[in-house]
Amino acid sequence: MKSMKLSRILSLVLAVTCFSALGTAFSQVAPAAHQGQLPFSAGAAASNFRVDWGQNRMEGFTVWGDWRPRPDGALSGLGLDVEVRDIDFGRSSSLPSNFKQVTGGGGPIYYVRVFRNFQVYGKWLFGFGSMDFKTSDPYYTHDTRNFSAPGGGFQYRLYHHLWARADYEYQMWPDLFPNKNNPQGGTMDPQGFTLGFSYDFRPQWH
Repeated sequence: MKSMKLSRILSLVLAVTCFSALGTAFSQVAPAAHQGQLPFSAGAAASNFRVDWGQNRMEGFTVWGDWRPRPDGALSGLGLDVEVRDIDFGRSSSLPSNFKQVTGGGGPIYYVRVFRNFQVYGKWLFGFGSMDFKTSDPYYTHDTRNFSAPGGGFQYRLYHHLWARADYEYQMWPDLFPNKNNPQGGTMDPQGFTLGFSYDFRPQWH
């Protein structure tokens, strides 16, 4: 119980810290963005994931930041995406009462502008995941793994620097729930959608 409360507190602190940093960035560096000095965007969103425990789906929140400079040529859409996600709400009665998944990671992202205000992208993230659950072993209720996650989506400019973003991600968590019949354990593949908004500090040449 204490570990579950601590996990919730850490998730809340993480979310508050990310949103506070985002708000500070809006107020302090917006003028620099108009000068093209900050090739960075940041956003927040709601997520809905099939958690790969039965057919159950849960909700949560995601915050992210993209660093994408403006090199010339074919690399103009290449950048670095960093994301933190907490899936901790809407669990059904068929899920363990403590079930949650928290991930943080980063990796390459590539944007292609289809129209002036519409972009599509692909990404591949690598990171660290934490999961709470219940098994027949009362001492095995939490595990952590490195994971990888291909994904993609699109974003649409709503107004000046404000964009709407729709994202799909497929995560691969290896070697979970080992037992005497399967010492290496198995792979869980949570996957889902994230819908939200981002603020791009760069000028509108992109």
